[in-house]
Amino acid sequence: MKRSIQPIKKPVQASVKIPGSKSITNRALLLAALAGGVSEISSILVSDDTIAFIEALRQLGVMIQYDLDTETCIVAGCSGRFPKKEASIRCAEAGTVARFLLAACASSPGKYSFDGSDRLRERPIGTLINALCMQGAKIVPEHAMQMPFVLQGRKGLLGGEIEIEGSQSGQFTSALLMIAPFAESPITLKAANLVSRSYVDMTCAMMAEFGVLVRRLHEERFVIPIPQIYAARDYVVEPDFSTASYFFAAASVTGGEVTIQPVNVKQSKQVDAGFLKILTKMGCTVTESVTGLVVKGPAELRGVSVDMRDSSDTFMTLAAIAPFAKTPTTITNISHTRLQESNRISVMREELLKLNVKVEEGPDWIKVYPSQPISGTIDAHNDHRIAMAFSIIGLRVGVEIEGAECVSKTCPIFFELWEKFQA
Repeated sequence: MKRSIQPIKKPVQASVKIPGSKSITNRALLLAALAGGVSEISSILVSDDTIAFIEALRQLGVMIQYDLDTETCIVAGCSGRFPKKEASIRCAEAGTVARFLLAACASSPGKYSFDGSDRLRERPIGTLINALCMQGAKIVPEHAMQMPFVLQGRKGLLGGEIEIEGSQSGQFTSALLMIAPFAESPITLKAANLVSRSYVDMTCAMMAEFGVLVRRLHEERFVIPIPQIYAARDYVVEPDFSTASYFFAAASVTGGEVTIQPVNVKQSKQVDAGFLKILTKMGCTVTESVTGLVVKGPAELRGVSVDMRDSSDTFMTLAAIAPFAKTPTTITNISHTRLQESNRISVMREELLKLNVKVEEGPDWIKVYPSQPISGTIDAHNDHRIAMAFSIIGLRVGVEIEGAECVSKTCPIFFELWEKFQA
């Protein structure tokens, strides 16, 4: 699907209700499924990734009822052991389904087949497979490092010391942490060179909310005592700050004002709430009140230099704002994004060049210079964040986005919300 974003003639002025966080929704779904009792999760994100997670849990025998209209989900937990001992897990494009449920199935006795989209098959998962096999799980074919494969789980992991390389994805660490309470002995997990630490922090915080404590000996070393069990609870999902970043960016590049629903930024579990600090450095004004969170764009944007190792989901948003700043913007420590839905560093450079933006890339960085973007057609590369990021530039010069339907991965209503700016 091609989507046309027309340039607007005046600064944006809009109020937008941002959907729930994908990262929190999928963690809450798994923790509720692993708990004993019935949980209600409200303000969930309804997207391709979250629906894939729900359907996968259903394949495993977890009883789930969800209401798209009220954005609520009722989950009957299985106390750490999936009812079905044989199931086919279709992960679609969702890395959280592949990583989180792979670990959960390894800790549940049964035979489970895993497969996903062509791109997901290419994304790294071997580090997690190796760790699970060292803990007693088995993979067929043996030594498989990519999907498709069949996993033979066991009744709880062995426990003890687990060491993994954390530089490819923080989801490996989160996956192992969430199933650690069901191990035969306490697990001490060391994740060397851990990226996306803030998402691991989110995992630990949510585990505590569901009744399981993680002792953190170091930023990259964790101990999960046993016995511990997850307790069912009612849970409210925060608005997604990754999605909100595009709407805040719209205010920044047009000198306008965007308001989202009230949210306590300081108490947010999401690292992408920190994107507001970057916008402030660029000259934007951020105001919190009981009526909403407001971002107001400046008369002139300043470029910034930012290490986004732990908040890389919003680097593309920043790269799309950067051409309109008066000084260059440099984004560093993002090499792991080359292994996500697309090779995000190279794709951003390739597509920005099409719009006459001066940009350079390195192994783990991208630098965007003040430019005079022109209208053009960009390829979303089946990456939701690429499509949403270039919608920002479209507000200034107009763009055609090929493959825009990929936004359904995390925000199916994105363009409906974006139309508030085009009115």
